[in-house]
Amino acid sequence: MKEEIDQKSDRREFLGSLVTGAAALGMAAIPASIAQAADPVQDTDLEAWFGQLKGKHKLVFDVIRPHGIYPFAWPRVFMLTNEMTGSKPGETNVVVVFRHEGICFAFEDRIWDKYKFGEVFKVEDAATKAASVRNAFANPKPGEYKVPGVGPVAIGINELQASGVMFCVCSMAMTVFSTRVATSMGMNPADVLKDWQSGILPGIKPVPSGVWAVGRAQEHGCGYCVTG
Repeated sequence: MKEEIDQKSDRREFLGSLVTGAAALGMAAIPASIAQAADPVQDTDLEAWFGQLKGKHKLVFDVIRPHGIYPFAWPRVFMLTNEMTGSKPGETNVVVVFRHEGICFAFEDRIWDKYKFGEVFKVEDAATKAASVRNAFANPKPGEYKVPGVGPVAIGINELQASGVMFCVCSMAMTVFSTRVATSMGMNPADVLKDWQSGILPGIKPVPSGVWAVGRAQEHGCGYCVTG
């Protein structure tokens, strides 16, 4: 029941973001922006990307907002515990979908700093306790993250990618949030969106929407896990 309520709340928040974006740009401008977000790459390329999911144990993690280390720790735990229960290399596949407010993790530090992502997405720097100006999970130092009773865990995006984890980011949410940020900063929304697209971390695939990606991953046999 709680999960159902959370899902309804998330839908309301996203629709609210769309309305805010529409008001900022003017209704006539929204269809063009959505069309731009809906086709970041050719469908054949996207289908081939999801076609990599050939393992026996497959899970998609739905990252809808920042939630501590969980969007990154849980994929690692899934892989480690599958190894502990006898799975061989290549038998486990993981997809992480950054959507809604979770899209912030798809970007390099330059974008975080320039557009004040810590304030926009309500992410606190663990060291300074101030709004973060960097993506703390993009390329952390070895041993930077530790789990009580477990010790250091390799949960950086770069480290998870090296272990075969696939990451993608919602272009629809990118369009909506870049419009909101551009409006608040007095900038051209099209320029800001282009800048954000140029600042996506290496190896992270833009997809038409996060919910589209969650659906595609499940069609390719993935179970589903929301990270908060």
